[in-house]
Amino acid sequence: MSRSPLIRSLTARAPRSSRPRRAAAVVLGLFLAFAGTSHLTFARDEFQAQVPGWVPMDKDLVVLLSGIAEIGLGSALALLPSRRVPVGLAAAAFFVAIFPGNISQYVTRTDGFGLDTDQLRFIRLFFQPLLVIWALWSTGAWQALRNLRRH
Repeated sequence: MSRSPLIRSLTARAPRSSRPRRAAAVVLGLFLAFAGTSHLTFARDEFQAQVPGWVPMDKDLVVLLSGIAEIGLGSALALLPSRRVPVGLAAAAFFVAIFPGNISQYVTRTDGFGLDTDQLRFIRLFFQPLLVIWALWSTGAWQALRNLRRH
């Protein structure tokens, strides 16, 4: 499979993968694969409650598609270290894309996953940026972007 010039450039500028980074990427991948599986099975109703009303798609379809995306991203993080930078960028973008759902859950005071108070829903908002950072750091994508910007 041919890579775009940007992806080749980012990959070339990525730091060597250390054991802690690789372990963090695998753990994040397993977490995502589990979350994606739960979208498709036992937690579908909980996830549907998090889909904002303004999303112009069937809530169940959104949950199914996001579950498939999570399984794919999680599997790639855990199993494709040679593609770590583009997968890290894709995972970070995914976490950014679903953040409005978390904000909507807080604003609309929608209960889900034990988040049944405004305080708990608010605290949860601070975890999404940590997932973005985790995806970028563990795959070397953060450093690759910084190195690309320098050159």
